[in-house]
Amino acid sequence: MSQLGREVVLGVGGGIAAYKSCELLRRLQDRGYVITVVPTPSSLNFVGKATWEALSGRAANSQVWEDVHTVPHISLAERADFFLIAPATADLIARLAAGRADDLLTNLVLASDVPKMLVPAMHPSMWLDPATVTNVQTLRTRGFIVMEPEVGRLTGSDSGVGRFPEVASIIDAFDDVTGQQQDLKGKKVLVTAGGTREAIDPVRFIGNKSSGKQGVAIALAARNRGAQVHLIAANVETSALQGIEISKVESTSQLHEVLLQQFPLCDVLIMSAAVADAKPKAFSLEKIKKSLFGSIELEENPDLLASLAPVRTHQMIIGFAAETKDHLQEARRKMDAKGLDVVYVNDVSGGAIFGQDTTLGTILLRNDADIAVKEVSKDALGNLLLDQAIRQLG
Repeated sequence: MSQLGREVVLGVGGGIAAYKSCELLRRLQDRGYVITVVPTPSSLNFVGKATWEALSGRAANSQVWEDVHTVPHISLAERADFFLIAPATADLIARLAAGRADDLLTNLVLASDVPKMLVPAMHPSMWLDPATVTNVQTLRTRGFIVMEPEVGRLTGSDSGVGRFPEVASIIDAFDDVTGQQQDLKGKKVLVTAGGTREAIDPVRFIGNKSSGKQGVAIALAARNRGAQVHLIAANVETSALQGIEISKVESTSQLHEVLLQQFPLCDVLIMSAAVADAKPKAFSLEKIKKSLFGSIELEENPDLLASLAPVRTHQMIIGFAAETKDHLQEARRKMDAKGLDVVYVNDVSGGAIFGQDTTLGTILLRNDADIAVKEVSKDALGNLLLDQAIRQLG
């Protein structure tokens, strides 16, 4: 199995701001980037190797002489789509400007021709020194994107220009470098979220454990990447969502009605809602007394995806499968039976995944190798699935 996502080398220089890059790494992962941390040897005085490896789930080497058999200064350079070096100290900037290659990070920079962004952080006197000013200008003329540091409190009581920018500002700038927010511009994405409820009487229903968090995360990710998004929310709180068209539904039949209306208008359908397979055959207009409860006769709900086949034209469809055994086989069967282009499957034994902020599972592709997804935030999974949608849409 392969791993999916934009490959980013996160270089970490030897400054006190290195600790802030731990949060930066997490937020990059939330946006679907796959991170390999390459700290300079001096930066390990501030944040240790074990921390970077635990957060990234990957080796975090600092020297060319580690894992020599993999030729890391070439293999990592070839794999990377982008470089983000944060913090970039005065010393690291000087070494990059001079074309030095005295640790793994500087070797990688020389061996790669992908976009590179630097986030300087240092004392004002170092940032304003003519040598640093010249080095920054040199790097910019070579195509490096060098972010301006902020003005504010530094180490100790010092204050001035040279402060490490806020993580949100770095993410926004990096998104501009990667084109993250523009790759779905002009596309219409339809997302279903939550769990449908099938009424038994005015106060009782048959439902499931779906919280809708994954569908909402996908809708937000698609919106952030420039798509026009319509969210069909089944029993999900949506009051905080902005910039997304929302249809609120309760039952499977209501979801089905909106789906049939909106599907012909979309380019991508992501079916993350947990749809009830059956509903009570009869609905009681009055609350059924406890003493009268015996059994509930059920009837099958329509197959929503099957109903879309007659009107499907260019749309690609991403589905979800929640299984307790034979996960991959069941997901592959669902993909073939329902004509899905992509399926994300996970193990929900014991109620796992539902209601949580993280997920893990496998992405199945119709014409490619399966993709293992280690535990990531649901935001990160949303971006991984959108990456696949973009690839298939061409």
